Amino acid sequence: MATKNKTSELEILLRDIRAELAALAERVARLETPAAPVVAAAAAPEVAAPAAVAPPAPAGPPPIGEEELLAISAALAAYFGVRVHVRQIRLITTSAWAQQGRVSIQASHRLF
Repeated sequence: MATKNKTSELEILLRDIRAELAALAERVARLETPAAPVVAAAAAPEVAAPAAVAPPAPAGPPPIGEEELLAISAALAAYFGVRVHVRQIRLITTSAWAQQGRVSIQASHRLF
């Protein structure tokens, strides 16, 4: 009798896991569907400005594309389990990761 009870509990648990997995697969499928293309507004005609007035734009990192933004949003949604609103993405240049990697590799070597 105890084995039948355990078997029914396992079947119920397995059914719940399958239902949760199906719900997660559906959420991932919704997140991976391509967004509707955004129609660009008609650009206003440019007015020629004197060359001396407009300073050159500072060289910075290239802007983050729509595909990268969607990939970041999908990764965050998969990690947190809910749809997230990405407010800002900044590219941070730092050598901390590289330095930590070098420290780890150097620490793994025997020096004597």
